[in-house]
Amino acid sequence: MARPSKPLISKESAVKASIEIIDAEGIEAFSLPKLAAHMGVRAPSLYHHFADKNEIMTAIARYIAGKSVTRPRRAPGPDWPEYFVSLAVNFRQSVLRHRNAAIVLIQHLPRETLIGSFEDAAKFLSDSGVPSHLHVQILDGIETLCIGAVLAEAARNPRARKRVFPPLDPDKHPHLARAVEANDLSVNELFAQRIRTFLNGIINSDSYRRAEASA
Repeated sequence: MARPSKPLISKESAVKASIEIIDAEGIEAFSLPKLAAHMGVRAPSLYHHFADKNEIMTAIARYIAGKSVTRPRRAPGPDWPEYFVSLAVNFRQSVLRHRNAAIVLIQHLPRETLIGSFEDAAKFLSDSGVPSHLHVQILDGIETLCIGAVLAEAARNPRARKRVFPPLDPDKHPHLARAVEANDLSVNELFAQRIRTFLNGIINSDSYRRAEASA
């Protein structure tokens, strides 16, 4: 199919329009013809920016997990874990604004698409005095925790999104019911605490302490 001589749309406008369709109708309803109709253009106009549907999906994943995530305003320093806690919370909020598109992150967000973000994060760790040999452990762990937790949350029944567990029968599940009753953290607070606990575990590791002692 021949491409028009001039692009009629921008790449970012096409990505945002794609997300609008997915938000409203679900990932299964998305197609190039539907996107073109939604934007009021002919399908060939999309080929100035995307080779195929797969490339659009990658751009959607990159936008949701990267461009639309707010970077915390926190200088490097000894409280560096809180920077990553805030960044993780912002990532969660960005993805959950577009729950229907969350599954796209699994298939269309290879690490190389966000390598610049990883570079920025590694620099922040270096500037904060975190030993270099722990950077990969930190970055890999945060990414795994974030994506796993957020995708699981996005897949929950809409009625249960503010609950950690569904309603329980205390006679059938007494231990879990007591645990849920004793929990005073919201879903968002639990997510933040999960990241914080992981990072504090690294800070308290022998490897981290030895590196600090020899610095």
